[in-house]
Amino acid sequence: MFKRYQHIHFIGIGGIGMSGIAELLLNLGYKVSGSDQKVSDLTKRLEKLGAAVYSGHDPGHVRGADVVVASSAISQDNPEFQAARKLLKVPLIRRAEMLAELMRL
Repeated sequence: MFKRYQHIHFIGIGGIGMSGIAELLLNLGYKVSGSDQKVSDLTKRLEKLGAAVYSGHDPGHVRGADVVVASSAISQDNPEFQAARKLLKVPLIRRAEMLAELMRL
């Protein structure tokens, strides 16, 4: 999976699990972006490492992403979730699936 994707967007990037995955992918050289409802120490750290982090959720945040990762806390009516699935037709996977892909590296 990872060979096809260069830009990975995380919906809910500020959570402990999602931020850890995002940081690992940054360290592996991937372009990472993400959004969360609020700024936190975790999102600030990711920004310092090179991630583009957005406060709040907006369909425009997923533009340019090759794949979108959503935590289980993100509902299907989230505007970024909807944009990835219906408008942009970007592959959308859950956090657990991303973890499984990381274990295959």
